[in-house]
Amino acid sequence: MKVWTVSNQKGGVGKTTTVVTLGGLLSSWGFRTLLIDLDPHGALTTYFKMDPDQIKASVYNLFHDASLKKKDTGPEPYIVPTEFDNLFVLPAATAIATLDRQVAALGGMGLVIHNALNKVAGHYDYVIIDSPPMLGVLMINALAACEQLIIPVLAEFLAIKGLERMMHTLSMVFKTRQNAPQYTIVPTLFDKRTRAAQMSLLTLKTQYPDYLWNSVIPIDTKIRDASQQGIPLSLYFPEAKAVEAYSALLDQLLLFDSSDLRKTVVM
Repeated sequence: MKVWTVSNQKGGVGKTTTVVTLGGLLSSWGFRTLLIDLDPHGALTTYFKMDPDQIKASVYNLFHDASLKKKDTGPEPYIVPTEFDNLFVLPAATAIATLDRQVAALGGMGLVIHNALNKVAGHYDYVIIDSPPMLGVLMINALAACEQLIIPVLAEFLAIKGLERMMHTLSMVFKTRQNAPQYTIVPTLFDKRTRAAQMSLLTLKTQYPDYLWNSVIPIDTKIRDASQQGIPLSLYFPEAKAVEAYSALLDQLLLFDSSDLRKTVVM
């Protein structure tokens, strides 16, 4: 089982779209795929027509179980099968927004997701985690559990400045890990018609040449249409230009998984 995390400390960069589209592709290619929502906004949960304000069984229960030292409880009771073959979701309840305050005095809460996934390692081929945009116990869990990190970033000035903050966070979080995960910066919602996007992409190539994916995810109105239907883009409109781009990204990520090489985050 491979675990990937999609993370950025700036919102609105296409995190959830990336999680859902990659998950849809993996599941359609025959891989049993689990998507985990660790964002208190619950966008991934909402995408699959579940209400984070009303849901009873969610990732919040995992953290609650861990706080009570319930070592025998795994994530399976809280995982929801979707209507799509091989695709499963561990949804988020709005209550996870309170976790930092609730578990502040408890130790060992940064490995809740990692430990939970160990209990279902034989059940899924891939796990993709939708990380929150703020540093706290949820992001720490998302980063601690992953073997690959995908960082969506808009090709615009403010988003690139936000990426610098994310890189600083990674240098702190991964300092204690013997093997830092492979990570890939992915330009998203790219509009090739604008000079600002072209200049921002050039900046990314200059500042992060070793970690920047060699292509972009283009703006595609079909992404919005798919989300309104609650269907992964690759299943709703497989011929969409964004699906072609995400398929190319997935090819590279799978190539990384087949290699024993791991790059270390160097700031």
